[in-house]
Amino acid sequence: QVQLVESGGGLVQPGGSLRLSCAASGSVFSINVMGWYRQAPGKQRELVAVVRSGGSTNYADSVKGLFTISRDNAKNTVYLQMNSLKPEDTAVYYCNAGPRDPVYTGTRYLGGYWGQGTQVTVSS
Repeated sequence: QVQLVESGGGLVQPGGSLRLSCAASGSVFSINVMGWYRQAPGKQRELVAVVRSGGSTNYADSVKGLFTISRDNAKNTVYLQMNSLKPEDTAVYYCNAGPRDPVYTGTRYLGGYWGQGTQVTVSS
């Protein structure tokens, strides 16, 4: 089992920045991929960014150049630096960790472990 604890969400004005953190504990030896997903009200959960143990990353097109994912393997922690935030970035952000990328079934993501989510609200 892997436990994930997220932090760093909150209310920010458009154009502002936030940094999310997700610390993993438990069977961390099984973790290869760590990532962030988000779910806005009435919408399906979507990929934001993932980082693998070798350092490769993937980003959603909507956040490329604005968000940066990073990972501290010594601390078993993944970060998401979010800059130039927009109201459409408002969502609950979930951390995921596991041996591989979660699989999208068409309606949901399956696989890995999930954090409890942290709310990010971008509003003036």
